[in-house]
Amino acid sequence: MSLLDRVQKQQGPDPSVPEGAYVPQAGQPAARPPQGRMNTASARPRTPFEQTTERVKVRLQARLIEEIDQTEEQSQDETAARIVELLDAVVAELGLTMTKLEKQKLQDSVLHDFLGLGPIESLVNDPAITEIMVNGPNQVFVEQKGKLTLSSIQFESDSQLRRVIDRIVSTIGRRIDESSPMVDARLKDGSRVNVIIPPLALNGAILTIRKFSKTPYMINDLIGSGKTTTLNVLSSFIPEEERIVTVEDAAELQLNQDHVVTLESRPANVEGRGRIAIRDLVVNALRMRPDRIVVGECRGGEALDMLQAMNTGHDGSLTTIHANSPHDSLNRLETLVLMAGAELPSRAIREQISSAINVIVQQSRLRDGQRKVIAISEVIGLHGDQIKTQDIFVFKQTGVGEDGRVQGYFTPTGIMPKYFDHMQSSGEGVSKDLFKPVPDPAGKGGA
Repeated sequence: MSLLDRVQKQQGPDPSVPEGAYVPQAGQPAARPPQGRMNTASARPRTPFEQTTERVKVRLQARLIEEIDQTEEQSQDETAARIVELLDAVVAELGLTMTKLEKQKLQDSVLHDFLGLGPIESLVNDPAITEIMVNGPNQVFVEQKGKLTLSSIQFESDSQLRRVIDRIVSTIGRRIDESSPMVDARLKDGSRVNVIIPPLALNGAILTIRKFSKTPYMINDLIGSGKTTTLNVLSSFIPEEERIVTVEDAAELQLNQDHVVTLESRPANVEGRGRIAIRDLVVNALRMRPDRIVVGECRGGEALDMLQAMNTGHDGSLTTIHANSPHDSLNRLETLVLMAGAELPSRAIREQISSAINVIVQQSRLRDGQRKVIAISEVIGLHGDQIKTQDIFVFKQTGVGEDGRVQGYFTPTGIMPKYFDHMQSSGEGVSKDLFKPVPDPAGKGGA
């Protein structure tokens, strides 16, 4: 949406349009009106079929608890067959009359609900969708090619959404309820899941799924990827003979090397005990004889332990951090070290940072939804009391096309990195021509 469009939107509705009329906006389905702000407090009326389906599921759930032995090992197909058998019995008990199409639709809904992810199962299996955002039972947004759109998928009820959420978090031994209303989890394919429910979420249960490719990304897939994918690809260059220890809140990294140890943090139990934080795992990783330590994200006191690891022989270790620019990331890192309770003067912290960090890769989501690496910067040391950085590669934006896509190109800045001699002596064979600036490819529309 352009600036002019946003101004016109703020000015209110078009007086030529009758009050109450629905005017579809770009990217919105014309079949049903928008639901106002991202608000799901007022549920839509359920169809008779949905009401019947919910009745069946409630009765079926009780039968499943009574008749299926939880200790008995069964395959997915065997469990599905038993659920279908009990479903037929429940339909007969309730005296329901259904067409063949309705019965098949009910069976699919039940199997997705009890064995899968309910109505969003098809979205999870769609490789074109990269993110799924469930804002209560009546509103499901998806991200495709960096753009958010409102899907036609809806849950039948709050209880159906909560069943799906409970199934996701229980598979990794976690729980979610009013005493613990936030949780990070993952799906079987490694996709990242975040859930937050009332009383913290005022509009109902919120489920966010960040999907990851079933096939590990390679270096050519970096264009358009997020920071976790980039971290995963960069980690793939670690030599096979080295021992890698990964530390994450929810295990998402997919490394193909043989010698990989994966550590995952743990929240507190019902009594508030047993929490294992990222920082605890980083400290433990140092005792595991790692050659490389990869921390999914530094956002607390673990930043200090990560710096110490990088300064004690674990060269080439990797992590991510949220910041607006390469230099801002160093300032944020200093703040995180202070959060660890370390009573160190600022200069001492900056000396550790400048010694530990060699290269910063800055990623941003552009206004058109694209994710790009917009800068690769080198940390060149401490000058006075400030850490100095220099950009080696940058993305230069040249404009915005008629289709709204950002135009620009990647170019070296012309600065030769300090680590060039080290790369040469290590046998990398990088040419100096790689660092020569390139001209603006006018008329090509950018990279």
